Amino acid sequence: MPDLFEELTTLPVGRLGIISLPGCEELTKKIDEYLVNWRAERRSEHKSTIAFYGYQKDSYLLNVEFTRFGTGEGKVTIKETVRGYDIFIVCDVFNYGVTFKMYGKEYPMSPDDHFANLKRAIAAVAGKAKRITVIMPMLYEGRQHKRSSRESLDCALALQELCNEMGVDNIITFDAHDARVQNAIPLKGFENVTTSYQMIKAMVKNVDDIKFDKDHLMIVSPDEGGVSRCIYYSTVLGVDLGMFYKRRDFSRVVDGRNPIVAHEFLGTDIEGKDVIVVDDMISSGESMLEVASKLKDLNANRIFVVCSFGLFCNGLEKFDEAFKEGTISKVFTTNLIYRTPELLSREWFCEVDLSKYISYIVDTLNNDMSISKLLDPADRIYQLLTSKGHNVPNHRSKKK
Repeated sequence: MPDLFEELTTLPVGRLGIISLPGCEELTKKIDEYLVNWRAERRSEHKSTIAFYGYQKDSYLLNVEFTRFGTGEGKVTIKETVRGYDIFIVCDVFNYGVTFKMYGKEYPMSPDDHFANLKRAIAAVAGKAKRITVIMPMLYEGRQHKRSSRESLDCALALQELCNEMGVDNIITFDAHDARVQNAIPLKGFENVTTSYQMIKAMVKNVDDIKFDKDHLMIVSPDEGGVSRCIYYSTVLGVDLGMFYKRRDFSRVVDGRNPIVAHEFLGTDIEGKDVIVVDDMISSGESMLEVASKLKDLNANRIFVVCSFGLFCNGLEKFDEAFKEGTISKVFTTNLIYRTPELLSREWFCEVDLSKYISYIVDTLNNDMSISKLLDPADRIYQLLTSKGHNVPNHRSKKK
């Protein structure tokens, strides 16, 4: 149980209700179990008052039915009251493991299909809830966040539709491709949550002999767009930072983007050091594997890939080859999006569980308390590593 809530000091926003979109059942079940256990153990003299009616339950998952017709059309039915509830909707818009039938044929659900289901769920609430928060770990159309020519701004449009037209109060996402897209909804809540603490915790657990110091470890960004993400890791861990920049061929477009001609490395000597390559996602994985190969050419020791979202759009074979050849040692990705059974069985794959972290966030917000401490994991990273015998700088004490 989180220490922050041993004694309640605020009233809940409303009765807690969680809606799981298709494909998120495993994640939301874990979140629900944490919440049920914490609230059963929590001490408060006020839990029996009317303000806390429905605070302690056997489950906070709402009974919601997602229906598909033979034409591919759909609807959502909520089979219990949600009046006055504080609703949290969990959705994985990239879960292609969910299928539906249309005209007798089986189709995997696309991001557009999942987004339509999200809007149906909000519409089914019908304005009766006190507040609606959407937890969308990987942001819908997050890579189409800015305009560089005459093209659509899909992510901004989606956020505006959810918040300005459908009444969503807060968006919670993880490691957004570019968090500046929140400027599309300046009057609504937008939390871009990092996974750095959970990633480092998973590395400590799965790599016994890793050393978090600048003589043995280096953080590398695979491109210029991810540098700010890597700066955080290198600063908290007190190690050096390197980066690759992508030289592209702007004279042609392949699969909607200018193809990469080469990766060029900028940074200090990397020879003999373990390297953590940090990015927000693995799509095809080609860029990541090329970066890993370049690092091996520079005589790097072990290479650990840390990405919040492992999509693996082009399959796992190239990662199998890279692992067999010793190019990569481990790949760490979260359980925030769909993982195939094949991926879960791979020796080089390490899953990072974020369900407990999301439970903290849901519990904190429902209790109408600040989540600032949850969003800044520097102190927890320091405590974790020092408890394991690693000598890392305490940047918080330096500031004091």
